[in-house]
Amino acid sequence: MGPASPLIMMVLMFVVFWFLLIRPQVKKQKEHQAMLQALKKGDMVVTRGGLVGKISGVSDATLTIELQEKVRVRVLRSHVDGKFNEPSADKSSQETSKAA
Repeated sequence: MGPASPLIMMVLMFVVFWFLLIRPQVKKQKEHQAMLQALKKGDMVVTRGGLVGKISGVSDATLTIELQEKVRVRVLRSHVDGKFNEPSADKSSQETSKAA
């Protein structure tokens, strides 16, 4: 064990942190940004506040989301959490049969 041993340990810890914490977060952030750029009129989305609606208008920084007929809100693209997939009736009936 020489005098460079603590330096090697610090570098090794940084590499472990990079692969376990930083790299996956950066990858997830890039995927989310790509999803936001790919949003188009007609997509069902959920916002960070929990609002679910269909996109009725698109601009560079904002989206117009129709929550119900004639009820529209404008939100920033950055506040869209993801696309919304409604749970289908088939899945709920399968889960009920499995539970029984």
